[in-house]
Amino acid sequence: MRKLIAFFLLASAVLPLTAQNVTGSTLSNEEPVIDKVVAVVGKNIIKLSEIENGYVNIRIRQGYDRAFENRCNILEGLLISKLLIHKGQVDSTEVTDEEVASNVQYYINAYESQYGSKEAMRQATGYTYDELKDILTKMLRERMLSERVQAGLTNTVKVTPREVSEYFNKIPADSVPVFEETFEVAEIVRKPDINEAERDRVKLELNKMRERILKGEVQFSTLATLYSEDPGSAGKGGELGFHTRGYWVAEFEAAAFALKPGEVSPVIETKFGFHLIQFIERRGNTINCRHILMSPKVSSEDLLKNRILLDSIAQEVRLGHTTFADAASHFSDNANKIEGGRVTHPSGGYLFTLDELKQLYPGIGFSSMNAGEVSNATAMKTEDNKDAYRIVTVLRRNPKHKANLTDDYDRIYNAALENAKQEKILDWAQKTIKNTYIHIDDDFKDCNFKLKWASE
Repeated sequence: MRKLIAFFLLASAVLPLTAQNVTGSTLSNEEPVIDKVVAVVGKNIIKLSEIENGYVNIRIRQGYDRAFENRCNILEGLLISKLLIHKGQVDSTEVTDEEVASNVQYYINAYESQYGSKEAMRQATGYTYDELKDILTKMLRERMLSERVQAGLTNTVKVTPREVSEYFNKIPADSVPVFEETFEVAEIVRKPDINEAERDRVKLELNKMRERILKGEVQFSTLATLYSEDPGSAGKGGELGFHTRGYWVAEFEAAAFALKPGEVSPVIETKFGFHLIQFIERRGNTINCRHILMSPKVSSEDLLKNRILLDSIAQEVRLGHTTFADAASHFSDNANKIEGGRVTHPSGGYLFTLDELKQLYPGIGFSSMNAGEVSNATAMKTEDNKDAYRIVTVLRRNPKHKANLTDDYDRIYNAALENAKQEKILDWAQKTIKNTYIHIDDDFKDCNFKLKWASE
């Protein structure tokens, strides 16, 4: 029987795509079932397989305990999601084809990279490339529509300091979370300039390659495999996959979309370095290209100068001759220099766990650094893969502790705000149910839902 894919698509990450046989789904530990429609919201259906795919992840963590209750919780989450989608459909909430296509291609590329090839992806999922694309298109359109409607319903929700306190004080004493140790850090980054001679050398190398390609002496893909410095595409002959406008940086996109099939661009420059681009194919609003990337290298002399400068700055801070914040504002090449080099967590705020810092700053021993201590200069790669050096200081160490309003107000505020948004959605959903066609299969008639879901 055909395999069924369980996609768990998160905003900040792509989880592995897993395949599961429909006949393996069960409502008990023993009884296999065939996939079927178990609920309808408006004109949107929910299949048993959707519940089972969600239940697999819970079962891995919890085993078979509370199996029916967990399935009911999953179903209610899906019912609310379909209700949001129904509202988006009724209100004609806009989700453009271009937005959907761009997101679909992002996931397709990620899955293809995970499995290594289209054929390996087909074997793992049971679907061809085009079938998989159709499935993702429907799922991502619905997800984007649901998120857009939800944002519209909750964008005015706010919580006051009093409400934050009330939310925290309602948490049972034995359920108050314990937060592991966190750090607040600041950095000074030095990015050496690349001299013109090196830039000219790289452009000359790429122009020589272009001449050989145009003369038919060598295939573009061969040179990309041998010389491109883009690790994500070099092994594929430089091929980048299908993308819409807005996916690549502006200079690359302008050059790529101006090409005709088989045509090779002149050397172009982006923040990543210098490129040659070859147009492969157009599909609707998307195009597929291959490229060769070569980046000018910083000279070892310039790198050494920056390392020496940063070590001298670190020493000046240790001696009290200047503050780290002042030094950052004068010498750092990072945008956070205006905040004294203070580093912002990707999810917001300034708190990092020790494990997160080990990932971000390999080679720096934060576990033995006290507040105010400054590291020696360490080598790093910038976002555009350039060599640089940096020094880091610990602004504050927050020991492991039970959550409290004084030390953890921002975290508790965010939790209270999210809870208020969820309450707003639940309140909206309960009112909307009354005017929406809802049908739930008898297999789930005994579920103890939070909401009163009216049947037909």
